[in-house]
Amino acid sequence: MNKAIEIKNLMYAYGNQRILDNLSFGIQSGDFFIIIGPNGSGKTTLMKIISGITKLQQGEVTLLDQSLQRYTQRTLAKKIAYVPQMLPPDFPFTVAQLVLMGRAPYHGLLGLEQTKDFEIAKKAMTFTGVEQLSGRKFSQLSGGEQQRAFIARAICQEPQIILLDEPTTSLDLAHQVRIMDLMERLKIEKAITVVMVSHDVNLASMYADHLLLLKAGHIASLGRPQEVLTYKTLEEAYGCTILVDKSPIGEYQRINLVPQKNMIVDK
Repeated sequence: MNKAIEIKNLMYAYGNQRILDNLSFGIQSGDFFIIIGPNGSGKTTLMKIISGITKLQQGEVTLLDQSLQRYTQRTLAKKIAYVPQMLPPDFPFTVAQLVLMGRAPYHGLLGLEQTKDFEIAKKAMTFTGVEQLSGRKFSQLSGGEQQRAFIARAICQEPQIILLDEPTTSLDLAHQVRIMDLMERLKIEKAITVVMVSHDVNLASMYADHLLLLKAGHIASLGRPQEVLTYKTLEEAYGCTILVDKSPIGEYQRINLVPQKNMIVDK
């Protein structure tokens, strides 16, 4: 299987602080690949480097068999879409206007939308379930609706790879599952490689084809969920006591935090 993304000897630092330290790994085309790890492990920095937002300092990033540095901004936007962690709360556009922005890499000099652009935008909104919200302002949407609208914009770019930085953060349980199911549909129905940063190791266990566990800019573990999500690996990465057992709903690991004895009150 071809690799959608290949990272070799990637290093990144802010001043004297090294954020990513000699990372090397690959992501197969059509994979649902989830990156996990404690705060400050370099997850968001890694995503921004892959997306081209943050400039590469040292190492090599290959996207779809071509060096990241060889892409123009327009060409890169046709191959890869990025959904950021923080969404602008006062975004002054309707959902339809937001989604149409995904067609910008395909516009000519005048930047005018064509019939095809509107058709693709409508399909993207239908796929993500926001078509009925097309006339509403982005600021009027719930958190889950905002996430789906931004994902619709990403789909509108017709990318081969979608990057998402903690898309389920601050969402309730129902919206978390809807977003994850939507990513699974993207992988299966549109053959898009999905790369996601997540803090929810249980969602990662249920949905990921492969997991990357980062700790302090290093690869702590890489592989299928059952290989990465062991109590020993997780305890070493997160520095807390963890219980890992089999989920009652399928062949998934279930991860539970174990409270410290001095935090348990005997009633």
